[in-house]
Amino acid sequence: MAKIAAKAATKSRHYWLFKSEPEAYSIDDLARDGTTFWDGVRNYQARNILRDEIRVGDRVLFYHSNAEPMAIVGTMEVCKTGYGDHTARDKKSDHYDAKCTVENPIWFMVDVKFRKKFATVVTREMLAGDLETKGMVVMAKGSRLSIQPVTTEEWRAVHLLAGEKPD
Repeated sequence: MAKIAAKAATKSRHYWLFKSEPEAYSIDDLARDGTTFWDGVRNYQARNILRDEIRVGDRVLFYHSNAEPMAIVGTMEVCKTGYGDHTARDKKSDHYDAKCTVENPIWFMVDVKFRKKFATVVTREMLAGDLETKGMVVMAKGSRLSIQPVTTEEWRAVHLLAGEKPD
């Protein structure tokens, strides 16, 4: 019975928050492109999440970091699970890593597709003022991970703060 419960848990949808500086890649860029690969993650903890935990169908909050205001601006969905980040092997890329090979990719990425741009962005101040969202990983002092888990309750609360129906 425990094996069945564990297997069911691995198939359930999970929620995440991905950070991007809007000058590098914004929600508007994703809306225009429809889908993209989420590359350039160069933190081992975030890499492990991309490689081991994120699954097709998982939902993602799109967070504009290093922006005014820093805010959750919309949602996307994972449409391809973790695979080697090819930009790590591109000498012309800002994300180049000489140690990476096809056989030993080191860094991973996932593909995402656009779901929704929020009419009302959810700022850090809004998150801090809400009981369900004030404890989100993104709100923790020193939290710099670009890939972060989000609870089901946080996912719903963010949508309500944005004036949107949770999907």
